[in-house]
Amino acid sequence: MTQRPRRLRSNAHIRALARQTRLSASALVYPLFVRDGGGVREPIPSMEGQRRYSADTLCEAAERAMERGVNKFLLFGVPDYKDEAGSGAYAKDGAVQRGVRALKARFGGDIYVITDVCMCEYTSHGHCGILRAGAVDNDATLECLARAAVSQAEAGADMVAPSDMMDGRVGFIRRALDSAGFADTLIMAYSAKYASAFYGPFREAAGSAPAFGDRKSYQMDWHNRKEAAKEILLDIAEGADIVMVKPAISYLDVISDAARISNVPVAAYSVSGEYAMIKAAAGQGLIDEHKIICETAVSIFRAGAEILISYYAPEIAGAIASGEIG
Repeated sequence: MTQRPRRLRSNAHIRALARQTRLSASALVYPLFVRDGGGVREPIPSMEGQRRYSADTLCEAAERAMERGVNKFLLFGVPDYKDEAGSGAYAKDGAVQRGVRALKARFGGDIYVITDVCMCEYTSHGHCGILRAGAVDNDATLECLARAAVSQAEAGADMVAPSDMMDGRVGFIRRALDSAGFADTLIMAYSAKYASAFYGPFREAAGSAPAFGDRKSYQMDWHNRKEAAKEILLDIAEGADIVMVKPAISYLDVISDAARISNVPVAAYSVSGEYAMIKAAAGQGLIDEHKIICETAVSIFRAGAEILISYYAPEIAGAIASGEIG
């Protein structure tokens, strides 16, 4: 009589030992919103559990996440003043710049700070670049993005993350950083950033919704898969140290493609709409929030991501520490 082979599912220890996808808290990045002012701890209605902080309260949020094992943060600015040129993006005393300095003064080398480089949070029209005749001027925008990246590096940012999707911006920023003496400041490029409906809660949180039109002229059509590979390879050729796919859950095929073709690490951004959907469903008692957080995180890493940017980063780190998804 042939003996039936034993299955891995029969023993919890063996199942954990034989897991094919491994997660680490060191691969998690937690996004934080930094606004002008002082003493700010402002709840974000569209993103339950998330807040806007001022530079003087930002360290509290970072410390809570660090206690759970997350020490990498992606900062977004929420300025009080906006203008046509988005000058707050590169202001020495801008919200992000002050936030970076506060985090570095408090935590030093124990924290890793990444800064979003874009214009949409800072322009009065809400588009990701400088407008000429009602359209975004790609080349004029590159100058502003480079100024913003250098300003953030001067404040102490370890890495800059251009999210604007302008053509040639990675190479332009790389040259600007090198010329300013920041050759060691890395670039994480939003390489495959789709014109997605999943960004709604973020735009409310950052006050960055476009005042007219949309961003389809410079963000990617979500029908297109091969285009993402082209954009990723272009950014790598221009000097990107990390490439990113955004959003994550609905773009696992693109993450898989990126992991296959990229010779640099691949990040995935689980965006505000993904977070808000889980929160809303959990609030209605329709799903187990913790289990869904764990399953979606594993799915993103299983697809090939090596870095995950998530508003659930502290919760994911806790699940890793407990061995639930480690």
